[in-house]
Amino acid sequence: MHVITLASRKGGAGKSTLTAHLAGYAHSLGHRCLVIDADPQGSLSLWHSLRPNGEPHLQSATRGIDRAVAYAQVEGYEWVFIDTAPTMWLVVQEAIRAATLVIIPARPAFFDLNAVLETVKATRALDKPYAVALNAAPSKRDDREAPVMAQARYFLGQHGIPVWWGQISQRSGYALTLAAGASANERAEDNVAAAAEVAGLWSAVTKSVAAIDAAYAAAKAAAGSAGRAA
Repeated sequence: MHVITLASRKGGAGKSTLTAHLAGYAHSLGHRCLVIDADPQGSLSLWHSLRPNGEPHLQSATRGIDRAVAYAQVEGYEWVFIDTAPTMWLVVQEAIRAATLVIIPARPAFFDLNAVLETVKATRALDKPYAVALNAAPSKRDDREAPVMAQARYFLGQHGIPVWWGQISQRSGYALTLAAGASANERAEDNVAAAAEVAGLWSAVTKSVAAIDAAYAAAKAAAGSAGRAA
């Protein structure tokens, strides 16, 4: 089972939006998914209430992240997506600790990028793999990123922060599909560009998780060899 936690100290960074779109896409691919709403604002729960079949399944974090993740493990879910509040409170730290990978959404703006540093600090302290996903970005022109995106990538690079190569653009399709209880990929015929961006982010997530799994397996094998040699 893999746990993807969306975390950011900054409100309005896009945690709930990306959680819903990623979970909706993974579900549409046939994966057994669980979404955990750990944000008291309840945006993810609202989106879920609009979905006609109630899938992917939803759990609240009112009784703790660890309990919800343990439930997912017992029930055999493949992917768990956790939406968190714009704080570094204990429940958010629990969500980071439970993660296979932490995604930190950030708008390419000065205040938002500086807020990333606090989230990165907490994630590094818990020794968890993470990457920033630039969200609500200006749309590309002639397949070229806006100058503000180059500035954002430079700023994050100066701090040694990994950044997803793609972007989630500022598109009405993201909000409109969520308001209909759907995700961009579930209505791809009306949201071609948005669906492609979400698919790109999902591809990056799965590749990162595969690399994390491989590194863990290698470390475990090395530890076993060292133990036998001793």
